Amino acid sequence: MSRSSLQILLTVTCTALAYFAVGLPLAVLPGWVHGDLGYSAVIAGIAISMQYVATIVSRRIVGPMADTSGPKVSILVGFACCLASGLATMGASLLLGMPSMALSAVLLGRILLGFGESMLGTGAIAWAIGRVGSEQTARVISWNGIATYGGIALGAPAGTWLYALGKMNAVGAALLVTGLVGLLFAWPQAASPVIRAERLPFRAVLMRVMPYGLALALGAIGFGVISAFIALYYSSHGWGGAWVALSFFGICFVLARVLFVNSIARHGGLKVSLVFFAIETLGQFLIWGVPHGWAAVAGAGAAGFGFALIFPALGLIVVDLVPAQNRGSAIGAYSMFTDVALCATGPVAGLLASSVSYAAPFLFGAVASLTAALMMVVLLRGEHDEGRRTVAG
Repeated sequence: MSRSSLQILLTVTCTALAYFAVGLPLAVLPGWVHGDLGYSAVIAGIAISMQYVATIVSRRIVGPMADTSGPKVSILVGFACCLASGLATMGASLLLGMPSMALSAVLLGRILLGFGESMLGTGAIAWAIGRVGSEQTARVISWNGIATYGGIALGAPAGTWLYALGKMNAVGAALLVTGLVGLLFAWPQAASPVIRAERLPFRAVLMRVMPYGLALALGAIGFGVISAFIALYYSSHGWGGAWVALSFFGICFVLARVLFVNSIARHGGLKVSLVFFAIETLGQFLIWGVPHGWAAVAGAGAAGFGFALIFPALGLIVVDLVPAQNRGSAIGAYSMFTDVALCATGPVAGLLASSVSYAAPFLFGAVASLTAALMMVVLLRGEHDEGRRTVAG
């Protein structure tokens, strides 16, 4: 293994640990809030969503922190937040006889985990790029994404198993231990150098990132509708095995990142994004337009394959839009568009599903990714025209 590959692997291991922690309560927390604490399904949903709200809010803080204090500091604070989230979750379990206090502790734990996710997600990418150089950006982001989904895929079943053994107390203890392991793993590793130079304000970074972040958000809508509504779509048709479509989405996502990550450096982020937005659009249209189980599986696979390279392809452009001393802010601002898209997708797609049909969210996802593809055409045309003016000048 090359030195650069080892450096990336060490860094994305932090990401895998972080998203293992994120996955731990996902499958069990809503049922505990609803069943054991006696709150409504709406409150249970809010408990889950609180983490994502905290992640969005904290992006404004985390990027500049990674730039000024170094991404390693962001990583360490992120793992400390995971540890504290575990303590709060264990506290909620002890307060079972006082539901309002238990719910407050749960919400505190979700907020802490949201801040931790933001700090670790932004910090890991910035740390890896600082260690191996910006020319490795696409590979860093691709490996980081694989670690993200792999961590969640392992964390969710682990959380279910732990909940069966010891309810939320066991899940909270696992969060605490994961945060502690992360701290012990990251602490001895070398920090990347902090660039001491004048930095752009976050608002200026956000404006530079905006067109690419909006396209990313449109692509993320497709991921959101599949993860949230494919099971309901299967159920509405009386089919079993919705997990097959979800698994195929994940398999194709990882496959695309492994096989085609180097195409970004060869062909450029805009061209690669255009192709992969088109593939995602095709997958969403297939689920919506062909009401058969095999079409849902194939469509989910195509959507996963298409979504896979969008973040790294556009991320490569985003990192080059700002000075190196603003890299963390750019990554944080760019990632925020995914957070916002996933938060907004649930309510909008849910309204479509309840008022039109369970297929309608997938048409919504298809139109969103098609719009993003058209944005890539416009940006490519602008890039081409600028190149012609440069040559003419």
